Amino acid sequence: MTNTHPYTLEILPPKAEGASYQWAIRRSGKLVQRSDRSLPNEAKAHENGIAQIEKLLSGAGDR
Repeated sequence: MTNTHPYTLEILPPKAEGASYQWAIRRSGKLVQRSDRSLPNEAKAHENGIAQIEKLLSGAGDR
């Protein structure tokens, strides 16, 4: 399992029938990033969210 500290990943279920999953990344309870894509299932949402946390942890995109 990937260590995501200090970030937590929240999987957001579909709000309506036929809608898609999304994720939110939080740090100390505050929203850091939210998915901009709808994902077909919970597993894909989790996989995509973890990939984004790994980018945050590696410093990718910092300038």
